[in-house]
Amino acid sequence: MRKRHSCASLSIDFLLRILTESYMFNHLTWPHVQTRVSTILMIVVIVGVSDSTNAQWFTVPSPRAPRTATGEVDLAAATPRLANGRPDLSGVWMTAEPLCVIRGTAPIAELLKMNPPSRKCPPRTASFSRQSINLGIDMPGGLPYQPWLAKLVDERTANQAIDDPHIRCLPDFFLRAYGLPHYLKFVQTPDLLVMLNEYNGTYRQVFTDGRSLPEAPNPSWQGYSTATWADDTLVIDSIGFRDDLWIDWDGSMITESAKVRERIRRPDFGHLEIEVTVDDPKAYTKPWSVTLRQQFAADTELIDEICAEGERFSSGLK
Repeated sequence: MRKRHSCASLSIDFLLRILTESYMFNHLTWPHVQTRVSTILMIVVIVGVSDSTNAQWFTVPSPRAPRTATGEVDLAAATPRLANGRPDLSGVWMTAEPLCVIRGTAPIAELLKMNPPSRKCPPRTASFSRQSINLGIDMPGGLPYQPWLAKLVDERTANQAIDDPHIRCLPDFFLRAYGLPHYLKFVQTPDLLVMLNEYNGTYRQVFTDGRSLPEAPNPSWQGYSTATWADDTLVIDSIGFRDDLWIDWDGSMITESAKVRERIRRPDFGHLEIEVTVDDPKAYTKPWSVTLRQQFAADTELIDEICAEGERFSSGLK
């Protein structure tokens, strides 16, 4: 049976941080505290929206998944392949690196105190990834922000990301989606890789049919992506993004000038390794890279998570 985060446990954890830090350390007024509480509750509701779902194909075994002697999906089994011999990236995926302690936005120094590299939590369901609060958590010195972006990220972190497009029911950029508590589904053919995000029913197309990237693309939420194979690694190049696409909860972002490369490997049946390189001179002083890891989500399927359907918290945000 499919499981999700407990909405109640998340809200207690978030609210304790907001109430104590807002008064004791940040010296904010009560209206500011109320705003923070409203923002985090919005996120909690989004995360917990699927708690009551316990049917619709969630007991159907993942088709063609190798099994151990105990009936569990064998995550260490051989990499599945398409008829053309290329690795098949198809499957339902979630982060393989869950964040152990989640307490809203925070500077990297504080994140590392709560979640040092040595602290590991096993993936059990779609959850916030280790990099979800700040994508540069494990990079020496953090992400190489341009001065204007460093100032903006500090502001967004301090106000608990009140302008976060995620909590305002806007689409998630694919780099961020890898680390949010919503399942992703990859469907691969020889000429096309489709990435489906159950949050708001968004999609991304990665063309592997030999076409070139567009020369003057209309800016979009997911950009435009083409890919080629380098041995068993799918190399995806993407351009054509909207401006100010958030890549983490602290408010790090890319601009319309960004170029993103992903190198995706499936070393075994149950895992993906996604090496991401971002080249965006408007926002960052140099190109930077991180590796994001995904784990196969066994015996489950996507469900509708339509944020704008009945969610009203954002209407009261100032």
